Amino acid sequence: MTFVLAACVAVCFGVSVYLLLGRDLKGVAMGVFLIGHAANMSILAMSGSPVPTEQEITSGVAIAELKEAPLSAYDTPSPALGGMVDPLPQALILTAIVIGFAVMGFLLTLLVITARSAGTLELGELAKDDDAEEPTADATAAPGGAA
Repeated sequence: MTFVLAACVAVCFGVSVYLLLGRDLKGVAMGVFLIGHAANMSILAMSGSPVPTEQEITSGVAIAELKEAPLSAYDTPSPALGGMVDPLPQALILTAIVIGFAVMGFLLTLLVITARSAGTLELGELAKDDDAEEPTADATAAPGGAA
């Protein structure tokens, strides 16, 4: 399971770097979104698996004990609960997802405003428009040299 998750992280990270290096702002936005998801998946992979490994099962914890684990706070803890996953990384991932959606909404808003004002989302076209709009010192001077 961890290998599959690591492969998904690698693919998402590779695709996001490819999109970030592109010349289209829509692709750059998707690259930012994907790199955030790759980071979240890597944190999830590092947090561990809730399924006990074969070594844990053969070291004295039976599958029957896992099914009979205490469900309330008043029950005594059993050795079967040693295989639980730490909830802190999952809480961090949930927070990162919410913040990522907020940032993505802001980024998409900026893209819509840019597309409406410039008429394009290509970086080359935007750079040409920016160079054409820069005023020169001669153009800003008053006619006849009077200030």
